[in-house]
Amino acid sequence: MLTGHHIVLAGGDARQLEVIRRLTELDATVTMVGFDRLDTPFSGAVKGEWTPALLSQATALVLPAVGTDDEGAISALFSDAELKLTDAHLAAMPRTGKVITGMAKPFLRKLCEKHRIGLAELFERDDVAIYNSIPTAEGALMMAIQNTDITIHGSNCIVLGLGRTGFTMARTLQALGAKVKVGVRRDESFARAFEMGFEPFYMPELARQAGNIDLIFNTIPTMIVTAQVIAQLPLRACIIDLASKPGGTDFRFAEKRGIKAMLAPGLPGIVAPKTAGRIIANSLTQIILEDDRLRGNQP
Repeated sequence: MLTGHHIVLAGGDARQLEVIRRLTELDATVTMVGFDRLDTPFSGAVKGEWTPALLSQATALVLPAVGTDDEGAISALFSDAELKLTDAHLAAMPRTGKVITGMAKPFLRKLCEKHRIGLAELFERDDVAIYNSIPTAEGALMMAIQNTDITIHGSNCIVLGLGRTGFTMARTLQALGAKVKVGVRRDESFARAFEMGFEPFYMPELARQAGNIDLIFNTIPTMIVTAQVIAQLPLRACIIDLASKPGGTDFRFAEKRGIKAMLAPGLPGIVAPKTAGRIIANSLTQIILEDDRLRGNQP
């Protein structure tokens, strides 16, 4: 239970609604900022004004998936007002408080360091990334079906990267009957891909592997699907880039050549916001309770 904890949620999208619901169920005191266009009532949660005083007794400040932009602006889907995180906000926060977000840009990291406020990036956690890989894979499949005129079953697919998202993506495609090649960098990943029944290859071979491919799913956030690779793809191919912005695809050359290429970060919040919200809520609850245990202050 989170009895005695005051948690402030600033901005966000539909995922935050499930976070609010879960936190109130656990008896936390919840204040919402940037939800003035939201009519859904939440028992135990109140709307507040975005002032430094609001954070003076806060256990945690929960920010959207991408905490702030490079100038401190906070995205708020349910508000027309501008939200901005400033020095004054974190200066007012207790030193035992914590900022919790999906991923933090340098602005947010530096601000937390300056005021000695803990920062938790949920998307850096293995458990969160693995849970999120499920709606990511489902969303990527949805995009593939919408943008091709073939079935996934029997299609020739490449998954680039066998990390937390790539593994789930490759396994899901395989389960649907696709022929799956996996591009890897490390020997152990090559061995694991082989053991799982995929057709592994090393990244330098990507251009040679692209000749008869229907779908490429990229999970690597560096330029990997280059013009040289795209030049080898058949015109029917479709590239779905799941890496964080700006992705790992030469989108300009893909457009020039007439090949569909889409950047699709943040799919969990788009295709399954309720599930994605539960994942966030469970993880931030674990973080808060773990902090309590470390301080010997379990409420």
